[in-house]
Amino acid sequence: MAFAAGSNPLDAFWGGLNTIVLIVSSLTMALTVFYAQKGNRNLQVLLIILTMIFGATFLGVKAIEYTNKYNHGLVPVTGWNRRAKAPATTDAGPTSTGGESHVAAGGAEHGSEEHVYVNPRGDFQWTDTSLAKQAEDHHYLTEAERIGYYSNGVVDPDKFRDKVRIFFWIYFAMTGLHALHMIIGLALMAWLLYKAWRNTFSAEYYMPVEMSGLYWHFVDIVWIFLFPLLYLLGRHFMH
Repeated sequence: MAFAAGSNPLDAFWGGLNTIVLIVSSLTMALTVFYAQKGNRNLQVLLIILTMIFGATFLGVKAIEYTNKYNHGLVPVTGWNRRAKAPATTDAGPTSTGGESHVAAGGAEHGSEEHVYVNPRGDFQWTDTSLAKQAEDHHYLTEAERIGYYSNGVVDPDKFRDKVRIFFWIYFAMTGLHALHMIIGLALMAWLLYKAWRNTFSAEYYMPVEMSGLYWHFVDIVWIFLFPLLYLLGRHFMH
């Protein structure tokens, strides 16, 4: 339940765009191997550069997503989110402080009233428990699940937030590790580009290109699994 709630604010557009980018980069990488076998130096160089551009685009999109999480208080490490003090006065009256002042991504990003972002300590922010309440209304929760989310017969925001925090820990760990592998892949492509520019590869010797291509395809395939696992987990949940 909390994992579905944490998944919903992830932007499926950016995740889908990165999926397309990596699929196309796999094509350019496969063509690089093909033209290395043919000994075509110019097309090797062109396709390696295109592959690197796609890889850099992927990392750029991840930077946009990570910045968004930082700005909305969704980094699960205390002190790593954007810090913002409460304004002295507002038209709507006193502004609450801490985790109660900002509706987590499930709120402002999905059409509910936008709240003033207040996070003086850079804490993880999440106050939206609506999904747990919907599940209770539809009798989707087992007794064991109710214990995990409820206190004294009502949804406990602290329990729910802690479980959503676990989802974001998984999100940053898995996507961060994947991004690290992408950076390694780009370094590998830079080395291949240098070797291809020197016309090193031919029909008799192209093994480094093929092995580098296998690594690149591995990184792409991992993302194919991460995209639905993280971005689509809670999409249209209980609709």
